[in-house]
Amino acid sequence: MYFISNNSLPLTMSKIIALDFGLKRTGIAITDEKQIIASPLTTVDSPQLMDFLKKLVLKEKIELFVLGFPLRLDGSDSHITENVRILKEVLEKEFPSIPVVFQDERYSSASAMETIHLMGKTKHKKDKKLVDRVAATIILSEYMRSIGK
Repeated sequence: MYFISNNSLPLTMSKIIALDFGLKRTGIAITDEKQIIASPLTTVDSPQLMDFLKKLVLKEKIELFVLGFPLRLDGSDSHITENVRILKEVLEKEFPSIPVVFQDERYSSASAMETIHLMGKTKHKKDKKLVDRVAATIILSEYMRSIGK
């Protein structure tokens, strides 16, 4: 029996995390170890975000943080853009071996609500935590698509 090795396909065994940051809550999504599938992970109250991420990084091998970057439709900063820039700095300081990148998140919440509606969840507007998780998953999926995964 012969096995053919394809060395051109790297075997990735770490995960990517995406954050849809809000002042109250942060939606979090994660990839599988092969970085093929983006899945909703959880929603965390934003004041507890760093504690949650510290525990997650100890438990999982995280290769990259993807931060949803909030811009208005015209490309100008939104009311929370500066907070996200500060979060990036905090993440880089706290986790110096894990890169942090921005991903445009325009339309992610609207897309999340549409996706949830298509899944048959009619009360999605009241479940803001679900919307945040799905938005983080959309941000992560868009990032993966942008790098060809």
